[in-house]
Amino acid sequence: MYQLIEETTGFIRKKIGDFEPEFGIILGTGLGKLVDEIDVAYSLMYSNIPNFPISTVEFHSGKLIFGTLNGRKVVAMQGRLHYYEGYDMQEITFPIRIMKVLGIKKLFVSNASGSLNPDILKGDLGIIEDHINLLPDNPLRGSNLAEFGPRFPDMSQPYNRELIRQGLAIATDKGIRAHKVVYVSATGPNLETRAEYRYMRLIGGDIVGMSTVPEVIVANHMNLPVFAISVITDEGFHDDLKPVSLQEIIDVAAKAEPKMTLILKELIALQ
Repeated sequence: MYQLIEETTGFIRKKIGDFEPEFGIILGTGLGKLVDEIDVAYSLMYSNIPNFPISTVEFHSGKLIFGTLNGRKVVAMQGRLHYYEGYDMQEITFPIRIMKVLGIKKLFVSNASGSLNPDILKGDLGIIEDHINLLPDNPLRGSNLAEFGPRFPDMSQPYNRELIRQGLAIATDKGIRAHKVVYVSATGPNLETRAEYRYMRLIGGDIVGMSTVPEVIVANHMNLPVFAISVITDEGFHDDLKPVSLQEIIDVAAKAEPKMTLILKELIALQ
């Protein structure tokens, strides 16, 4: 793993010169347009980066973007990787290791999710304060990368409390409906059954998605503060649950995206 990381970061540094990002951003389903707000200095296709996994989801662009957002240097993943695509957990989280070695000090994560909580509606935003991991594997399984972090990292505060406070304050100031939530991570790619939605709510979840938790675990392993925000694209708490299409999910994410973009821009400017 060390050799792969060294090879990949060496390649990227040759492409970006002395550009050193302060913050990493992961853009989830339907949320890639934050890149339009970035003054782009360098753009690298995943497929051209040695050892870098390639996003296979058709609506994920698969680009690593380096540039300036609100005066701060960032690197953004325009298109993330998922367990349901067939990647193992080390492959999914490999980009987080790379961003850390490239110099980022904080990680900002976005995703799309379904609501388990009747108080959280389609089009709202969820600022994640904790999570429940229902994925069948862990990115830290196997030999520990001791240069990055301890064998048994603490997870009592997986999401940074000060970033959460700031994010909620920005949402309130801008009149945006945003909730502090517990995120449940499931494998996908199918959406959940009615019984599964009820179960996830019963065990303490507010929203459910198919990503984020592996990246957050690895970020915590490396002592990297995390802020995660979710666009609620569908509602799983209804007794008369109706089918939902991928296009509906993408459409809702696109409509809510400007609100998420505003919060992330303002939050990054505060750091």
